[in-house]
Amino acid sequence: MERIYFDNAATTPLDKAVLDTMLPYMTEKFGNPSSIYSYGRESRLGIENARKTVAKILNAHPGEIFFTSGGTESSNTAIHAAIHDLGCRHIISSSVEHHATLHTVEDAHCKENIRLSWVKLLPNGHVDMDDLRSLLANSGERSLVTLMHANNEIGNLLDLHAVGNLCKEYDAIFHSDTVQTVGHYPFDLRNTPVHFINGAGHKFHGPKGVGILYINENVKITPYVKGGAQERNMRAGTENLYGIIGFAKALELATEHFEEHSKYINDLRMYMAEQLQKHIPGVGFNGDLFGRSLYTVLNASFPKSEKSEMLLFNLDINGICASGGSACTSGADAGSHVIRAINNDPNKVAVRFSFSRDNTKAEVDKVVEKLKELI
Repeated sequence: MERIYFDNAATTPLDKAVLDTMLPYMTEKFGNPSSIYSYGRESRLGIENARKTVAKILNAHPGEIFFTSGGTESSNTAIHAAIHDLGCRHIISSSVEHHATLHTVEDAHCKENIRLSWVKLLPNGHVDMDDLRSLLANSGERSLVTLMHANNEIGNLLDLHAVGNLCKEYDAIFHSDTVQTVGHYPFDLRNTPVHFINGAGHKFHGPKGVGILYINENVKITPYVKGGAQERNMRAGTENLYGIIGFAKALELATEHFEEHSKYINDLRMYMAEQLQKHIPGVGFNGDLFGRSLYTVLNASFPKSEKSEMLLFNLDINGICASGGSACTSGADAGSHVIRAINNDPNKVAVRFSFSRDNTKAEVDKVVEKLKELI
């Protein structure tokens, strides 16, 4: 049975060109980047060239880019640094963040007595900017604002500049989880008021287990992972050499083809939304589908029935990969905290379909056909 993969927000297939760039570093160029002989220098050069590539694409300085094991480690590092190095005693976040952020701020609140405020959300899932301003204005202590750039489940996009400028006004630190947008949108970090952002290679056809943390050059922090001088004294541990090479190559390719791929993927997403509306009575969409929203994600809600309660399971049996929310929570199936926060309708079943340039209209038609049967 042929598989239809509509869960690209969870992870994407590795691009063949990215693998080809990584392979030499898995075979003959295997030296430890911290070693002084030629083998090591070759690896070090590979990492530093990757750093320059990433910095150039994001319009940052190479000294502001640090390679990590992925988005989760990057978020943890930024939040930890804001508290321990930058004097933040109050965290402002939202109830729809990825768990890498949510669990970290809740931990800081419980164990370190950091004040924690949740910004209000509008009915369409966007951040209520007036509430954010009032939380900042009434904070007696320095605040860390941590809000994601694009929601991984419903696709809502945050206005980075509006939030960043607000943080500037109140001398707050701003961290944005940009895992769903790095590799999907152009960034101009020199002209974006943000202190920390993060990325993960596997969201844009790069390898898993490698990410970046951007630390604005005006911010001075200490390492979160200790034990060695790697990553310019900011993250101990032998670097994930071939992962880093792959991350840079994937980002390069994503940037090169941004215009055509983003248009193609968005057209596909809108086509599916239209087909669902046409063929499935009672279907709705979560988030701000027709407004500020990520072009890769379509979150649909179907009327709950005996048939639709097992929808994901039945799609899977039919070779269709989709998710009920974040892949990171699917095993426990406690339902989606994002959907609960914005649209707690017990009579609806939410399914996230997320697309890449490898998907086709024919696949959309097959999935809609199958959904008609299942619902």
